Amino acid sequence: MPLNFGARTLCEEVTTEQDAPFLALDEAAIAGAVLQHSPYDFTFVDQAICSDHRDNVLRDLPEIPYRGSYAVSSLRYGPAFSACVQDLLSQRFRRLVEKKFDIDLREYPPCITMMGNTTGHYNEGYAHPDSEHKIISVVVGFSAEWPYEKGRLRVLRSNNRDDCAFEFAPELGKMLMFRVCKHSWHGFLPQKGKRMRLQLCYVDSKWYARRESVRHRLSAFAKATPGLNICKRRATAM
Repeated sequence: MPLNFGARTLCEEVTTEQDAPFLALDEAAIAGAVLQHSPYDFTFVDQAICSDHRDNVLRDLPEIPYRGSYAVSSLRYGPAFSACVQDLLSQRFRRLVEKKFDIDLREYPPCITMMGNTTGHYNEGYAHPDSEHKIISVVVGFSAEWPYEKGRLRVLRSNNRDDCAFEFAPELGKMLMFRVCKHSWHGFLPQKGKRMRLQLCYVDSKWYARRESVRHRLSAFAKATPGLNICKRRATAM
C-alpha cells in the first residue's frame, strides 16, 4: 500500500499566489454552473477538470486497494493529480465556492479525503446529510469510467436512497458542491467497483479538520497492516 505518513496534513489551504491560475481545474465551467435550490442548495459541474489534463491525471492517481476513505496526505500520487489537489485547496477555488453559495468561508478550514473502492456491501452509500461540522461539501469523481447503473452519487429528497432528485457517475472531473444542512441527504446504491472520488469539505474548526485527518490516516494504516486489517474485517463481520 503506497502510504506516506510523513506527508504534510492536507487540512489547510495551499499557500500559493492568490491570483495564480488553476493548474488543472476548469474555472469557467465551475463558475458557470447553476446553483439549484431543491431539494437543497447544490450545483453540478459536468467537467470541472480541463480535458487536456485527463490522461495525465488518470496516470497519476493514487493506488487505493481497500475500501473506505483515506486522508489524501497518507497517499502517494503523481504531479497531475497533485495539481488537482492544489487547485482544490487554493484560495482561488474557495472564492469560487464562496461566490456560488454567497458565503464567507475564510474562517472554515478545508478537509480533504479520497475513496478508491467499494465492495458492494449493503451499508455502503447509505443516505446521510453529512456531519454538522461541515459547511460546504465538494465531491469530485476520478474514475476513468463507471459502467454501472448503481454506485452513482445521488442527491436525495429524503433518507431513502430511492428518493432521488439527481445522480451522476463518479467519473473523472464530475463535481458536485452542496451546502450542508439537516436535509442535505445524499448516497448511492451499493456497487462493487473501483470508485475513485475525492471529497473536500469546509469545516467549522481546525480541530475537526485535524481530527478527521488523523482518523483517516490511522484507518489507512490499519488497512495496510495485515494483522490489523484481518482483525478489522472480522470485527466488521460480527
